[in-house]
Amino acid sequence: MAKPRLVLKFGGTSMANPERIAHSASIVAAEARQGKQVAVVVSAMAGVTDRLLSAAEALGGGLGEVETDTVLAAGEQASAALMALALKREGFNSEAVMGWSLPILVEGPPGSAKITDIHGESLDEMMSAGVIPVVAGYQGLNANGRLATLGRGGTDLSAAAVAAAVGAECDIYTDVDGVFTTDPRIAPEAVRVERISHDAMLELAAMGAKVLQTRSVEYAKAKGVTLRVKSSFLPAGTSAGTEVTPETAIAEKRIVSGVAYVRDQARLSLHGGEGPQSAELLFAALGDADVDVDMIVQARARSGGSVVECSVAGRDLPRALAAAENAARPNGLEVRSETGLAKVSVVGTGLRGRADVARTLYAVLAREGIAVRMTATSEIKISALVDADLLEHAVRALHSAYRLGAAPPKA
Repeated sequence: MAKPRLVLKFGGTSMANPERIAHSASIVAAEARQGKQVAVVVSAMAGVTDRLLSAAEALGGGLGEVETDTVLAAGEQASAALMALALKREGFNSEAVMGWSLPILVEGPPGSAKITDIHGESLDEMMSAGVIPVVAGYQGLNANGRLATLGRGGTDLSAAAVAAAVGAECDIYTDVDGVFTTDPRIAPEAVRVERISHDAMLELAAMGAKVLQTRSVEYAKAKGVTLRVKSSFLPAGTSAGTEVTPETAIAEKRIVSGVAYVRDQARLSLHGGEGPQSAELLFAALGDADVDVDMIVQARARSGGSVVECSVAGRDLPRALAAAENAARPNGLEVRSETGLAKVSVVGTGLRGRADVARTLYAVLAREGIAVRMTATSEIKISALVDADLLEHAVRALHSAYRLGAAPPKA
């Protein structure tokens, strides 16, 4: 009978110093001693990537350059060797493996490459022989034979890819014990979610929950990989964590799984002209400027003509304004903007077809005196743009209204 397989990923805080690495190695060792075939994927030690980037920038390098990618990948490579040493001290045969040498194949620009394939044969052989491979995450090999990195949080993506390649589940170890119904720093009554679907987790990640990188959840969903978010700051074997799994494998007990938020949002609007033409003009300009757009509203103005509005990240507003004004001015259109906003979202696969969820959101925010500037919906989320100084009030009010701090109802 084949032994079960498990990939364990450790982030920067779990690899912060020799003591943290040794503790993380003890978690790996505990799983291996239970008879599992294990592999490990690691991030750079906390703070190392930033220091390497600063060094590159001081010498004229920057994000998105080939040589800078080579510099940044060194952090994960050092972590892989250190973890392998720690596992050897635990009594296991372990080897550091560079992500580009497997290889993990990638395409796209340096600093934001995407995984296209992974050759897991060598990992399969090592695991079957009782060797624990420790893979340096965040990196792959492009078509030019050069190393390229996957962007911030890319080690989560590496771990999901390794798990898919060797037919394993994947435990993501971080500094929190799973996914919570909202940020406990804002709502102390927030509770850990035991199980959540890939889709709901994807929305939570996209809406601001930073426990998992969005692309890693997308990859895990596409490959059918079960993820578990656990804490490496607890003794080995004691972290309950949150399981992220296909929706068909669970029966959602909550209509709403969680409340997420994103700070520093802005609203951009184009006034005048006809709706479809104005919208095409605005979004073509923003697309050319590489500005990501979130919420979109189109309406007729009282004075005639149309109003097309969208929300963008606050940091992108200057670039978005310049692009929109350059497109609008020759066509006699007016561009307006508003800052000091934030986005709050309720997420859950139970939202499908439930008008009462939207009714509750609007009713609660109105009762609390929180104006809704814009909204956006999907099958499993409702987002509202609100004043930034009322964001935490909105999070607490919605968390309470959907009874997320209480025990979930019985199925």
